[in-house]
Amino acid sequence: MRYLIRSIKYFFWFVCIFALIMLVLVLMGTAGGDISSMFRGGYSALWKIALIFAVIAAFYPKFGFARQVLASEEGITPDRQLIREYMLSRGYIPEKDEAGLMTFRCKGTSARLSRMLEDRITFTQEADGMQVEGLRKDVVRIVSGIMHRMRTDME
Repeated sequence: MRYLIRSIKYFFWFVCIFALIMLVLVLMGTAGGDISSMFRGGYSALWKIALIFAVIAAFYPKFGFARQVLASEEGITPDRQLIREYMLSRGYIPEKDEAGLMTFRCKGTSARLSRMLEDRITFTQEADGMQVEGLRKDVVRIVSGIMHRMRTDME
């Protein structure tokens, strides 16, 4: 269900960006204000464009979100306090802190909106370490940052 909601969000996000770009082109005088003069095929081209956006939006959540295990080569997992301090220093605030589960959200409204309110980072305790889930770029940055902090704390 979450995958479907994300796909729908991204579809509308693509449509809004496309409409904004077309509006800027019309206001600059680069494109005519009539749909039939903007696109070859007129209004029928809008359905083709929407179909392309739907296909991209259907696959984007699969590649845009990731899960990654957070554990060192020695099998050492970071403690909850280290994770909490690191996330606070990166502009995330704790949302939920239960046994085996921690979730964080972006502090700033602009950061949350730029991620289409899909800014939740989830830490789940597992047998082989902590599993981190969220936007791919954020997960990679957070996992590498925490691993770096763990290495410098060990030295």
